[in-house]
Amino acid sequence: MVGPVAKREAVAHLRSVLEMSERRACTLVAADRTMIRYRSRRPPDTALRVRLRELANERRRFGYRRLFILLRREARHQGSTGSTGSIATRG
Repeated sequence: MVGPVAKREAVAHLRSVLEMSERRACTLVAADRTMIRYRSRRPPDTALRVRLRELANERRRFGYRRLFILLRREARHQGSTGSTGSIATRG
């Protein structure tokens, strides 16, 4: 099972190296053309993701709901200037 990112890279490689059309490259890789053209509009939130991974590594038994509660508590303690301040308003 190959993910969408790997399929996008494979199609880009086929198109650049072999000068293949997008339609033919997608057929070879077995990928939908809409999936190849997809661009995420979600902001990266890298600091939030890093902190979430740190919490998950510290507390391996906690699920995403409990980790979210911990992040929200941290955001309250840091105030609006903290790096995870956006999580308190998303909930």
